[in-house]
Amino acid sequence: MHEFTAELRARLAEAREELRRARESGDEHGVQVASGRLDNLNRLAADHGISLEAAGGAE
Repeated sequence: MHEFTAELRARLAEAREELRRARESGDEHGVQVASGRLDNLNRLAADHGISLEAAGGAE
């Protein structure tokens, strides 16, 4: 499960960065896509009882 948790946290970090870049560039579609990706990853983490506190929290 450790590898799963590490991969999930890495994907969350990528999605947060994607969201940050989309917001900075004014890309509304990119914001929607990245927000949806974050929602899905956060839901997946919650479904598996993975705490996101150490990964920077949820967006």
